[in-house]
Amino acid sequence: MKKSLYTIAAVFFISGFISAQTIDLNKMPKPGPTPTVNIATPKTFKLKNGLTVMVVEDHKLPRVNTTLSFDHPPMIEGNKAGVSGIMAQLLGSGTSAISKDEFNRKVDFLGASINYGSNGAGLNTLSKYYPEVLNLFAAGITDAQFSEEELTKAKERSVAGLKSNELSAQVIGNRVFNALTYGKNSALGEFETEQSLNAITLGDVKEAYRKNYAPNNGYLVVIGDVKYNEVKDLVERAFNGWKKSDYKFETLPKFTNVDKTEIDVVDVPTAAQSVIMLGNVHTLKMKDPNYFAATAANYILGGGSLETRVNMNLREKNGFTYGAYTSLDTSKYDSSFNGTANVRGEVTDKAIKEFMTEIKGIKTIKPDELHNAKEKLKGTFIMSLERPETVARFALNLMTQNLPKDFYTNYLKSVDALTVAQVQKASDTFIQPNKMRIFVAGKTSEFGDQLESLGYPVKYFDAYANPTAKPEVKKVDANVTVASVADKYLSAIGGKDKVAKVTSISSDSSTKMQGMELNIKNTQAKGGKVNMEVSMMGNTVQKITFDGTKGYMAAQGNKMDMPAEMLAMYAKEKELFPELSFAASKDVTLAGIEKIEGNDAYVVKSGDTTYYYDVKSGLKVAEIKKQKMQGQEIQTPTYYSNYKEVNGVKFPFTIKVNQMGQDMQMDVKSYDLNKATPEDFK
Repeated sequence: MKKSLYTIAAVFFISGFISAQTIDLNKMPKPGPTPTVNIATPKTFKLKNGLTVMVVEDHKLPRVNTTLSFDHPPMIEGNKAGVSGIMAQLLGSGTSAISKDEFNRKVDFLGASINYGSNGAGLNTLSKYYPEVLNLFAAGITDAQFSEEELTKAKERSVAGLKSNELSAQVIGNRVFNALTYGKNSALGEFETEQSLNAITLGDVKEAYRKNYAPNNGYLVVIGDVKYNEVKDLVERAFNGWKKSDYKFETLPKFTNVDKTEIDVVDVPTAAQSVIMLGNVHTLKMKDPNYFAATAANYILGGGSLETRVNMNLREKNGFTYGAYTSLDTSKYDSSFNGTANVRGEVTDKAIKEFMTEIKGIKTIKPDELHNAKEKLKGTFIMSLERPETVARFALNLMTQNLPKDFYTNYLKSVDALTVAQVQKASDTFIQPNKMRIFVAGKTSEFGDQLESLGYPVKYFDAYANPTAKPEVKKVDANVTVASVADKYLSAIGGKDKVAKVTSISSDSSTKMQGMELNIKNTQAKGGKVNMEVSMMGNTVQKITFDGTKGYMAAQGNKMDMPAEMLAMYAKEKELFPELSFAASKDVTLAGIEKIEGNDAYVVKSGDTTYYYDVKSGLKVAEIKKQKMQGQEIQTPTYYSNYKEVNGVKFPFTIKVNQMGQDMQMDVKSYDLNKATPEDFK
């Protein structure tokens, strides 16, 4: 797809000087002196109900940005885990005076945006409409309406989201990593399940709202083309009816690291890649003297641009991943250091070894590394000041994190003053390589035996953070062969004779991507011929065609020949049903039994493709293709289910694909057999 590139041009005027000198284009220009930044100080007032309001007048543009945030510890939801998310979905469903549809129509008519979340809300609008939009925004909070109908819809959406991510190694990894780090009975480690979501009642939602949305814990930040006195009057009238809450949040427990670095593993047999996450908790906060030095150390290690140490090692040097990163969290209620990378399964152990090498190596930093980090940190900070939400966050941090009043006005000076010795030493405050949890979610059959050679204890867990034994590789009975697996599959879908008569398959399916519905028409014929058209709202947005010899791709009015790597991949796919030729091929092997969605499946390998056939039913339940893309080897898993008969042959009507880490489900509406013509592939 065509990408839009946005650039920011900076123009410098140097009068009476530039024309008098010769510029050497082979030398990098020297950076000028660090500029002085002026960050507006908010005017603050407090309502009787405890709501703190901060106002920053900025008249450069006729817009107003308003954010509402709450400062309280995360709340344990227990057997109703997910209730805060459900509550957030129901906010904005209208008020006692206006329906949900009318509420949304008014917001759209005014060209504004209003968003409600589990721990805050925000609005953006033109300044001339601010009074009316603010009243709508406030009414959605102070006069929120929660109905059984909207609750049912929200629960259905949330449960569907859980089910769609059942096979995602990334989702499973995040869930188990947090549960192991913080404890699955804590506010930071608990996770929602289908059972916990279905157990939520309307009363639970209202109670979650009362606790989470309390003005005495709230901070309203208004930035834009407004006048303080006018805003004060508007806010006082809009939020006057909002009542305090007397709920006392529980203090978070003190989280601790493992006594000794260990590797924790979750087996995800369907994983296209291994999801590696590692980290530890710490006590560093923004107000600590080491904050800036620690930020620079993390930036050099993996928190900055593509030139960071872990990315240059794992991506550029070794080609294990598309990207490796680290992060330093110093929030009020959760301070942690984390690293992450998604790597090919067979190099999981090597990637972990290199990651840990870079983490331990951050104790030694070169002067030029620090210089580059300082320049980039300063540049990022300066650019962030153009965004109203950044200024709002700064104002909020000053109050909730007890920062010095000059923390942000002196930000650039604080970065400039850093020394190599300070940055090297600061890593001790947030990185503990000897007490670190190394976590992997992936296909353990590809790397499980190699992990123990790294020298760390290895523990195994299921997808819900329960300890389990190391997955065993099941042996195939001696009487099972590639030919018998293929025959059982062909018999299960209708019989070899009927399957052999299929010369083309056309399907019409739909899927959703970023909330938009896409329609996919896919026609395949013997000889590897393919024509796939993707449309949205009746318009074709992408087309891929291969006639058995040559092919092309088209998107957004642009057409290009199919790249050589893709041509080679399509040229290999001569048969609609490769199982018809398994018995005669010497390159097809039976590689064992693995779990696919909890059921045993025979594993058949053929070149760059691995097929999985359910042991009991014989049906093909998955396949994983290896392919080269932009110099990197990637795996694309596809899962098949919901088989139905079409003209005597069974086909899957539910197809799940994981492409570049993104899960997508295609629901097939119809199949047509033997109706393709040569014109379909032109």
